[in-house]
Amino acid sequence: MFSYKKYEELLSKNNITSYKVAKDTKLYSALFSEWKVGKSCPKIDKIKILADYFGVSIEYFLE
Repeated sequence: MFSYKKYEELLSKNNITSYKVAKDTKLYSALFSEWKVGKSCPKIDKIKILADYFGVSIEYFLE
């Protein structure tokens, strides 16, 4: 399962916002809000985009 907490830690560590990540990765910014509140869970292709963006493995985001 996707760990939004780890995503937030990367945002903080890199001093960037979800808006910037969305803009840079071409993901919809609303997706991040949905993931945060548990309305939806990212599919593996979206996790791969985030992993590549932050330079971490896909497994980093998985609990």
